[in-house]
Amino acid sequence: MLFLIYFGNCSYTFASMKSGNKISNIKDISLSELEAFVLSVDEKKFRAKQIYNWIWKNHVSSFNEMKNIPNSFKSKLERQFSIYKIILKDIQESDDNTVKFVFKLIDNKYIESVLIPSAKRTTACISSQVGCPLGCKFCATGFMKYERNLTPAEIIDQVVILNDYSQKEFRHKLSNIVIMGMGEPLLNLNNLLNAIDVIVDNDALGFSPQRITVSTSGLVKEIKKLADIKPKFNLAISLHTANNLKRTNLMPVNKSNPLPELINALKYYHSKTNARITFEYLMLNNVNDSLQDAKELAEFCKNFPSKINIIEYNEIQDSEYQKSGIEKTQEFVNYMESKNLVVNVRRSRGKDIDAACGQLANKIK
Repeated sequence: MLFLIYFGNCSYTFASMKSGNKISNIKDISLSELEAFVLSVDEKKFRAKQIYNWIWKNHVSSFNEMKNIPNSFKSKLERQFSIYKIILKDIQESDDNTVKFVFKLIDNKYIESVLIPSAKRTTACISSQVGCPLGCKFCATGFMKYERNLTPAEIIDQVVILNDYSQKEFRHKLSNIVIMGMGEPLLNLNNLLNAIDVIVDNDALGFSPQRITVSTSGLVKEIKKLADIKPKFNLAISLHTANNLKRTNLMPVNKSNPLPELINALKYYHSKTNARITFEYLMLNNVNDSLQDAKELAEFCKNFPSKINIIEYNEIQDSEYQKSGIEKTQEFVNYMESKNLVVNVRRSRGKDIDAACGQLANKIK
């Protein structure tokens, strides 16, 4: 039987059940794809749900652990698939209780994730790529070599491991998940959406989509694609300036996704989803923190319902930027609030272990 199935941007053909080649991590397959595979090898459809539950409810590491799966079917699975988990290689704890995790992938590449606890909740900051191709000048990941997209399972595994750690150390499960770690999530859109489907599935991890935020540098075409899907998770834009020339200097991606086009894409997104847009704004001393910058940002935010997160800049090696002073930041915030805009000031967490916003750079190997 010839059977074609898609995993993210890749496809595999089950042309011969006798080849003995393991072609994929079974955790990268959606439930519907798993059902199609099960039927293709003359097994009952309900077996797919059993396998899915073993993987995402019980987090098994081998097919042998699937107690209600017949041995004959396990043999078929083992000939075609592996079950791979990312490997935790290092944990660093900050003075403020922030925790950074370093993971090794199957091809010996590394990614980092961050767990940010507070009194009543914990937030997981998850990566979507190994490195990042966008080269933003204020971000340590942008100085890294881009290597590849993460698979759905590699994204989900980060959530599973950080959730387990949160429950063990902080006595409650993750309350929020932000896809704001290494990489540009919307350049890995298919795998990201497949991962989120599992994360929010009540038969898998069961997280509320309203507790998930995906952050992007502002990719116009991808934002419009996302709008058509009408996602239930939150969208955040790493804006950092509402001046087109300044933004191109800070973020090379702005050359191909200039602010006028981004405005149109976000208007379209709001028209489709009716969702408020969150903007992330790093305060860079004498770069984007003047009263004129605040006026330009306020004007930009008039285009759609907005929320602005003012973020303290975390200085990184080889960067030309410094963080804005306290008084200048407060003046900026005061102006935005005078225009009846919703503004939150985010304080840095995990700076002492290079786990704060913009600092993830795989320094530990």
